[in-house]
Amino acid sequence: MQFQPRGFVAVRNGCNAFIDTGCRVADLWLMAFSNQCRNGVAWVAISINDFSERRCWPSFALICAVGLALAGCASGPEIKSGPVSPQANAALGQDVLEQSRTSDFVIRPMDVLSVAVFREEGLSLPRVTVGSDGFISLPLLGPYQASGKSPREMEQHLEVLLGARYLREPNVAVNVLETASHVVTVEGQVETPGIYSFQPGTRLSGAIALASGPTRVADAANIAIFRHNEEGLAIAKFDYRAVQAGRTIDPLLQPGDRVIVGTDSLSQFWQDVLRSLPVFALFTQI
Repeated sequence: MQFQPRGFVAVRNGCNAFIDTGCRVADLWLMAFSNQCRNGVAWVAISINDFSERRCWPSFALICAVGLALAGCASGPEIKSGPVSPQANAALGQDVLEQSRTSDFVIRPMDVLSVAVFREEGLSLPRVTVGSDGFISLPLLGPYQASGKSPREMEQHLEVLLGARYLREPNVAVNVLETASHVVTVEGQVETPGIYSFQPGTRLSGAIALASGPTRVADAANIAIFRHNEEGLAIAKFDYRAVQAGRTIDPLLQPGDRVIVGTDSLSQFWQDVLRSLPVFALFTQI
């Protein structure tokens, strides 16, 4: 194996430190494995090739000291904040992170629907956009509030309305053609920040992918999601590295979510709020 660069890189918990030995790596090289443990004890592998130049000795001493320090730090137990299970824990209020993709879908303003009444072409609408007020206009029925209902609820309600006045045993099908209301804002340390449309069922990892992924220097261990709900504003923090590894929940997005990768750009107030949150992967009302 050929080692071209000078020095070595020590990695622990995502923090990189480069040490320039001032010598050819062919003369001296060291690899510190701070994340490899055997029975709870970290180990460091050191290899010396052709160690003949006296000028390399001080660098060697420095590298050994750093390597042993890394090993000492790694020997302690790993700190885990909050639930790290990939499944939502309903007892902790995490069931909202794993809502059903279809049954809980709620129609919102600007969504595009089709309303089909079986054997009644004149009462059907191949394409209709939900207005900003949440209403659509239906033949015979006039203004109808579609916002806030699931497609199934809307079907059942229209069948009752049409059956009570105009048709015998009507059969109505409502389909969502476009989910224009499903937008997420992705900010911070991503390649292409912006506002993106997403399909129901998209998760946090999907939002980051829409923004072309994290930057090379992104603080993936600190991701915040701001979410508006009936009670106001809620916020949760996630470790994206744990999400990618399948060790914690990859939450489903909600329309209007704001995802921030790396929280250094936030105001000091919000940084303090995030630091005060007790656990990861749990929305807290603000």
